Amino acid sequence: MDNISSYSFFTLTALNDYSTSSRITIFCFALPGYFLTVFVNLVLISIILLEKILHQPMYIFVCSLCLNELYGATGFYPPFLYYLLMETNVISFGDCVIQSFAIFSYAVGEFTNLTVMAFDRYLAICRPLYYHTIMTSVTVWRLLTFIWMFPCLTALVMLLMTLRFPLCMNQIDKLYCETWILERLACQVDIAQFVMSGIFACINNTMICFVFCSYIKIIIACKHSVQNHNKFMTTCLPHLVALLNYVLWSLINVSYVRFGSSILPQAFKNFMSVSYVVVPPLVNPIIYGIVLTPIRTKIIYALQKLRRKDKAEQEI
Repeated sequence: MDNISSYSFFTLTALNDYSTSSRITIFCFALPGYFLTVFVNLVLISIILLEKILHQPMYIFVCSLCLNELYGATGFYPPFLYYLLMETNVISFGDCVIQSFAIFSYAVGEFTNLTVMAFDRYLAICRPLYYHTIMTSVTVWRLLTFIWMFPCLTALVMLLMTLRFPLCMNQIDKLYCETWILERLACQVDIAQFVMSGIFACINNTMICFVFCSYIKIIIACKHSVQNHNKFMTTCLPHLVALLNYVLWSLINVSYVRFGSSILPQAFKNFMSVSYVVVPPLVNPIIYGIVLTPIRTKIIYALQKLRRKDKAEQEI
């Protein structure tokens, strides 16, 4: 770990152009955005945990996805809000490593969650007779272990391989630390690191291909069955929308990382870089809350119960 003595801090140059008033304005939008993200995810998680009727594989995986959304948003928002409030753009080496781990594992965790959810819906619609035989409680626990362990191990391995080499720079042109950025700051990259990055990229691409192939087969199966079509609209559609939502914003972030141009305004580049860790954690739970009928029904019932309670208190 020779690089620990190279730099004890990093400078987030993406914050350089923001004046005090601009920081305050962004803070006033970012803080409610974070609170709203936490709120909508906690509402969905609470409903799934408290309602026994929702203790089914599909909703358990939705709950896992919401936990990952919370994890990713918390990995980004608190440090970002701190930089805005304290008017600083300096992050310590240790905080940078922790945030890199959180953001990277969140990003991979989205794909593992969405992959398992696609597998669950494929079995339910294309192999309904085998669904309850395959999707047992043991299988669910194994899939949950995969959902969380694979991203954490991937992030840990990539970070350890990156931190083996000294860093030649400490300027980060982003609003947060990221594993790929640390790779670019390293003075060298060996073949082993390149091979490991390629292996993990192939695994992620395989998961993406599996998800899209699963939904293609599901759509084909729905054409021949009205029942499957209804099941697709009520259970698969939110998964597909959540997938496209995350893939879209991830591609925007990748485009920025790979093809970021100095011609583009800094504010636009900043939005491109944070979009995949800001938009999906807020939008996805709203999608599930609106489209999934059992969850929507429970939310409406809870709101009506609160309204009746308030009305009764006013009458007293």
